[in-house]
Amino acid sequence: MTDFSFQLYSARNFPPLEPILEKLAALGYAQVEPYAGLFGDPPGLARMVKAHGLTVPTAHVGLDLLKDTSKTIDIAGILGIKTLFCPAIPQADRSQDEGKWKELAATLAGLGETYNKAGLGFGWHNHDFEFKPTAGGRLPMDIILEGAPKLVWEVDVAWLVKGKQSPAAWFERYGDRIVAIHVKDLAVPGQALNEDGWADVGYGTLDWQQLYSSIRAKTKATYFVMEHDNPSDVDRFARRSIATVKKWK
Repeated sequence: MTDFSFQLYSARNFPPLEPILEKLAALGYAQVEPYAGLFGDPPGLARMVKAHGLTVPTAHVGLDLLKDTSKTIDIAGILGIKTLFCPAIPQADRSQDEGKWKELAATLAGLGETYNKAGLGFGWHNHDFEFKPTAGGRLPMDIILEGAPKLVWEVDVAWLVKGKQSPAAWFERYGDRIVAIHVKDLAVPGQALNEDGWADVGYGTLDWQQLYSSIRAKTKATYFVMEHDNPSDVDRFARRSIATVKKWK
């Protein structure tokens, strides 16, 4: 039986948080994945999550906060986080310069050593910019994973597809390092424009039953995190998405 998680970034436009947590638990979510904007009061967040029977095994933590390793390790301990993911870098840092990506990989490798010694998993969460070739023709995603060989990966499948990539090919290549999946869907082109072209899981263009089978066969993923970058109705997204994934075989 798979435990499903919910990326709380999806609910950022629908405060307050506690009623969201209550609804997620009622729908059958077992976990939530917070993002850096929720770390202002880690003990308060921990109390809210625990009150609704949820756990926080993974989290998105921005690079600036990740560099404050002692603070981040404290946050992880308070919330019970097992694996930290760097979710992105600023737009201005997304360069075609291969050297910049090698520098990032070295930074991530160094941070990973500290977090791994503290008993935490440490990884990267992709968007689509990692699949835009550098001036030398290499993909930043390869540079990151090769330059930080102990880094694990939380694959955002929909962003991978947006980057014109085959999920199956990446599952095959890096499956032993893929430990988490962002379960997200893409709307039919031209639809859901008010939601930036994203869809509730099972209501878009991705064949998630086939993807799930491939993920199970080819990767080490144990965390499946529902996300929608801009839902117009977070209750609808949460409800319809978990109804979809509960049918997976």
